[in-house]
Amino acid sequence: MKILIVLTSHDKLGDTGRKTGFWLEELAAPYYVFRDAGADVTLASPAGGRPPLDPKSSEPDFQTDLTRRFEADAEAQALLASTARLDGLRQEDFDTAFYPGGHGPLWDLAEDAHSIGLLESFVAAGKPIALVCHAPGVLRHVKGPSGAPLVEGKNVTGFTNSEEEAVGLTHVVPFLVEDELRALGGLFSKGADWAAYVVQDGRLITGQNPASSGPAAQKLLEAMS
Repeated sequence: MKILIVLTSHDKLGDTGRKTGFWLEELAAPYYVFRDAGADVTLASPAGGRPPLDPKSSEPDFQTDLTRRFEADAEAQALLASTARLDGLRQEDFDTAFYPGGHGPLWDLAEDAHSIGLLESFVAAGKPIALVCHAPGVLRHVKGPSGAPLVEGKNVTGFTNSEEEAVGLTHVVPFLVEDELRALGGLFSKGADWAAYVVQDGRLITGQNPASSGPAAQKLLEAMS
């Protein structure tokens, strides 16, 4: 079982002067769901090499047993230090793709032609995909086989407007994930802020926030069995 995890290469939080990137828990939790199930995991990003970590996500308040395990795991750290370039990868070489969030993907992966093409290719091949937190926003330009937006008429979730409000970035991000998915015709639902909430519609799995990343990865494994 070969699983592709796609991370952001974007590290600037709008024009705030602050850093962003991928959210550590949203990589660490799925990584161990997959590795502990015996999967072969490839990490990729648009620029390749070491992707930027959102510095906030490694603060003590946001650490979990799995983020600590990941930071102490030499094999995982070596993979993270040398992610593959997204433009060199083909859907045919993987069984599925998982997209962690963090704010970074809203700037680069949402507009990245290679990511859009790769996701459309996974969908066309009937392979499941999963995206969590801000990463469902990466679907904004992704089309389904009919040419309509992939999320149109599908049950989806993602980082909510109220969660974005809570972190004070409503007017910093290029778009709000909840608003964008609704505008595309997605049937958006949500759980309580910060609580795990995962939605599956056929081969498309979306998770609301960091707490949803492990459960979304678990659902992805089940969708492949």
